[in-house]
Amino acid sequence: MDFNGSDTIPGPRAEDHLPHTITAAAKIVIVGGFGVGKTTMVGSVSEIRPLTTEETMTQAGVGVDDNYGSETKTATTVAMDFGRIRITDQMVLYLFGTPGQERFWFLWNGLFEGALGAVVLVDTRRLEVSFEVMGRLEERGVPFVVAVNTFPDGPRYPLEDLRSALDLPPEVPIVECDVRRRASSRDVLMTLMRFLHALALSRSLT
Repeated sequence: MDFNGSDTIPGPRAEDHLPHTITAAAKIVIVGGFGVGKTTMVGSVSEIRPLTTEETMTQAGVGVDDNYGSETKTATTVAMDFGRIRITDQMVLYLFGTPGQERFWFLWNGLFEGALGAVVLVDTRRLEVSFEVMGRLEERGVPFVVAVNTFPDGPRYPLEDLRSALDLPPEVPIVECDVRRRASSRDVLMTLMRFLHALALSRSLT
Protein backbone atom coordinates (compact mmCIF):
# COMPACT_ATOMS: atom_id res chain seq x y z
CA MET A 1 0.00 0.00 0.00
CA ASP A 2 1.37 3.42 -0.87
CA PHE A 3 1.10 6.61 1.16
CA ASN A 4 -2.21 7.51 -0.50
CA GLY A 5 -3.85 4.35 0.77
CA SER A 6 -3.81 2.67 -2.65
CA ASP A 7 -2.72 -0.90 -3.27
CA THR A 8 -1.03 0.17 -6.49
CA ILE A 9 2.75 0.07 -6.47
CA PRO A 10 4.11 2.88 -8.64
CA GLY A 11 6.41 1.74 -11.42
CA PRO A 12 9.55 3.42 -12.70
CA ARG A 13 9.25 6.88 -14.14
CA ALA A 14 9.28 7.24 -17.92
CA GLU A 15 12.71 8.91 -17.88
CA ASP A 16 14.17 5.93 -15.96
CA HIS A 17 13.60 3.53 -18.85
CA LEU A 18 16.57 2.88 -21.10
CA PRO A 19 15.96 3.58 -24.79
CA HIS A 20 15.82 0.48 -26.98
CA THR A 21 18.83 1.78 -28.93
CA ILE A 22 21.24 1.19 -26.02
CA THR A 23 23.61 -1.68 -26.84
CA ALA A 24 26.54 -1.04 -24.49
CA ALA A 25 27.08 0.01 -20.89
CA ALA A 26 30.11 0.89 -18.79
CA LYS A 27 30.70 1.29 -15.08
CA ILE A 28 32.54 4.46 -14.04
CA VAL A 29 33.63 5.33 -10.49
CA ILE A 30 33.92 8.88 -9.16
CA VAL A 31 36.56 8.98 -6.43
CA GLY A 32 38.27 11.55 -4.24
CA GLY A 33 38.71 12.73 -0.70
CA PHE A 34 36.06 14.01 1.65
CA GLY A 35 34.02 16.95 0.37
CA VAL A 36 35.56 17.19 -3.13
CA GLY A 37 32.15 17.09 -4.87
CA LYS A 38 31.52 13.45 -5.78
CA THR A 39 27.86 13.43 -4.73
CA THR A 40 27.31 16.80 -6.43
CA MET A 41 28.86 15.53 -9.67
CA VAL A 42 26.74 12.38 -9.80
CA GLY A 43 23.62 14.39 -9.00
CA SER A 44 24.29 17.12 -11.55
CA VAL A 45 25.04 14.85 -14.49
CA SER A 46 22.67 11.91 -13.90
CA GLU A 47 19.65 11.74 -16.19
CA ILE A 48 17.78 9.70 -13.60
CA ARG A 49 17.07 10.59 -10.02
CA PRO A 50 20.39 9.72 -8.32
CA LEU A 51 20.60 7.25 -5.47
CA THR A 52 22.52 8.66 -2.53
CA THR A 53 23.46 7.19 0.83
CA GLU A 54 24.13 10.40 2.72
CA GLU A 55 23.85 10.45 6.49
CA THR A 56 24.01 13.35 8.92
CA MET A 57 27.47 13.95 10.28
CA THR A 58 27.75 13.51 14.05
CA GLN A 59 30.20 14.20 16.84
CA ALA A 60 31.56 10.68 16.34
CA GLY A 61 33.53 11.94 13.36
CA VAL A 62 35.21 14.80 15.23
CA GLY A 63 38.95 14.19 15.36
CA VAL A 64 38.55 11.22 12.99
CA ASP A 65 37.45 12.76 9.69
CA ASP A 66 39.48 15.47 7.98
CA ASN A 67 36.90 18.04 6.91
CA TYR A 68 39.28 20.88 6.13
CA GLY A 69 37.66 23.11 3.54
CA SER A 70 34.27 21.46 4.12
CA GLU A 71 33.54 22.57 7.64
CA THR A 72 29.97 23.54 6.72
CA LYS A 73 29.06 20.07 5.40
CA THR A 74 26.31 18.47 7.46
CA ALA A 75 25.98 15.14 5.60
CA THR A 76 28.36 12.61 4.11
CA THR A 77 28.18 9.58 1.80
CA VAL A 78 28.55 6.36 3.78
CA ALA A 79 28.20 3.75 1.02
CA MET A 80 27.91 5.12 -2.52
CA ASP A 81 26.14 7.45 -4.91
CA PHE A 82 24.61 6.08 -8.11
CA GLY A 83 23.52 7.72 -11.33
CA ARG A 84 23.19 7.08 -15.05
CA ILE A 85 23.87 9.07 -18.21
CA ARG A 86 23.67 8.30 -21.92
CA ILE A 87 26.67 9.55 -23.85
CA THR A 88 25.46 8.30 -27.24
CA ASP A 89 22.27 6.70 -28.52
CA GLN A 90 24.01 3.34 -28.12
CA MET A 91 26.00 3.71 -24.87
CA VAL A 92 25.15 4.44 -21.26
CA LEU A 93 27.43 5.07 -18.30
CA TYR A 94 26.56 3.88 -14.81
CA LEU A 95 28.17 6.20 -12.27
CA PHE A 96 29.25 5.12 -8.80
CA GLY A 97 30.44 7.77 -6.37
CA THR A 98 32.63 6.49 -3.54
CA PRO A 99 32.52 7.63 0.10
CA GLY A 100 35.18 10.22 0.82
CA GLN A 101 35.85 9.73 4.51
CA GLU A 102 38.85 7.46 4.99
CA ARG A 103 37.06 5.23 7.51
CA PHE A 104 34.70 4.18 4.69
CA TRP A 105 37.42 3.54 2.08
CA PHE A 106 37.22 -0.21 2.72
CA LEU A 107 34.07 -0.09 0.55
CA TRP A 108 36.05 1.10 -2.46
CA ASN A 109 37.31 -2.35 -3.50
CA GLY A 110 33.78 -3.57 -4.19
CA LEU A 111 32.92 -0.42 -6.13
CA PHE A 112 36.05 -0.80 -8.27
CA GLU A 113 35.00 -4.29 -9.42
CA GLY A 114 34.16 -4.21 -13.12
CA ALA A 115 34.88 -0.49 -13.50
CA LEU A 116 36.01 0.57 -16.97
CA GLY A 117 37.59 3.76 -15.66
CA ALA A 118 37.47 6.44 -13.00
CA VAL A 119 37.34 10.18 -12.41
CA VAL A 120 39.57 11.44 -9.59
CA LEU A 121 38.09 14.66 -8.23
CA VAL A 122 40.69 16.99 -6.74
CA ASP A 123 40.37 19.92 -4.34
CA THR A 124 43.37 22.27 -4.62
CA ARG A 125 43.07 23.01 -0.89
CA ARG A 126 43.86 19.36 -0.10
CA LEU A 127 46.00 17.95 -2.89
CA GLU A 128 47.74 15.51 -0.55
CA VAL A 129 44.58 13.39 -0.25
CA SER A 130 44.73 12.65 -3.98
CA PHE A 131 47.95 10.63 -3.79
CA GLU A 132 46.42 7.73 -1.90
CA VAL A 133 43.28 7.90 -4.05
CA MET A 134 45.29 7.58 -7.26
CA GLY A 135 47.50 4.94 -5.68
CA ARG A 136 44.49 2.74 -4.99
CA LEU A 137 43.33 3.03 -8.59
CA GLU A 138 46.79 2.17 -9.89
CA GLU A 139 46.93 -0.89 -7.63
CA ARG A 140 43.63 -2.07 -9.09
CA GLY A 141 44.68 -1.27 -12.66
CA VAL A 142 41.76 1.15 -13.17
CA PRO A 143 42.57 3.91 -15.72
CA PHE A 144 41.59 7.40 -14.60
CA VAL A 145 41.50 11.08 -15.44
CA VAL A 146 41.94 13.88 -12.93
CA ALA A 147 39.29 16.61 -12.64
CA VAL A 148 40.10 19.70 -10.58
CA ASN A 149 36.88 20.96 -8.99
CA THR A 150 37.08 24.76 -8.92
CA PHE A 151 35.85 25.76 -5.48
CA PRO A 152 35.26 29.55 -5.17
CA ASP A 153 37.68 29.84 -2.23
CA GLY A 154 40.21 27.33 -3.55
CA PRO A 155 43.59 28.45 -4.94
CA ARG A 156 43.94 28.29 -8.73
CA TYR A 157 47.07 26.90 -10.37
CA PRO A 158 48.03 26.19 -13.98
CA LEU A 159 47.09 22.63 -14.87
CA GLU A 160 50.66 21.72 -15.76
CA ASP A 161 51.79 22.87 -12.30
CA LEU A 162 49.12 20.63 -10.79
CA ARG A 163 50.23 17.76 -13.03
CA SER A 164 53.74 18.14 -11.64
CA ALA A 165 52.53 18.45 -8.03
CA LEU A 166 50.42 15.29 -8.41
CA ASP A 167 53.23 13.47 -10.25
CA LEU A 168 50.86 12.59 -13.09
CA PRO A 169 52.23 10.84 -16.18
CA PRO A 170 51.94 13.01 -19.32
CA GLU A 171 49.35 10.71 -20.89
CA VAL A 172 46.85 11.02 -18.02
CA PRO A 173 44.38 13.87 -18.77
CA ILE A 174 43.85 16.61 -16.19
CA VAL A 175 41.01 19.11 -16.60
CA GLU A 176 39.23 21.80 -14.61
CA CYS A 177 35.52 21.48 -13.88
CA ASP A 178 32.62 22.83 -11.89
CA VAL A 179 30.71 19.76 -10.74
CA ARG A 180 27.61 21.85 -10.01
CA ARG A 181 27.16 22.32 -13.76
CA ARG A 182 25.83 19.38 -15.76
CA ALA A 183 27.70 20.36 -18.92
CA SER A 184 30.99 20.62 -17.06
CA SER A 185 30.55 17.23 -15.40
CA ARG A 186 29.57 15.67 -18.71
CA ASP A 187 32.72 17.11 -20.33
CA VAL A 188 34.81 15.34 -17.68
CA LEU A 189 33.13 12.03 -18.48
CA MET A 190 33.70 12.56 -22.20
CA THR A 191 37.38 13.25 -21.48
CA LEU A 192 37.54 9.93 -19.64
CA MET A 193 35.84 8.07 -22.49
CA ARG A 194 38.22 9.55 -25.07
CA PHE A 195 41.16 8.55 -22.87
CA LEU A 196 39.84 5.00 -22.51
CA HIS A 197 39.31 4.80 -26.27
CA ALA A 198 42.90 5.93 -26.89
CA LEU A 199 44.18 3.33 -24.41
CA ALA A 200 42.20 0.58 -26.13
CA LEU A 201 43.60 1.60 -29.53
CA SER A 202 47.19 1.66 -28.29
CA ARG A 203 46.82 -1.78 -26.72
CA SER A 204 45.35 -3.20 -29.90
CA LEU A 205 48.41 -2.04 -31.83
CA THR A 206 50.92 -3.70 -29.49
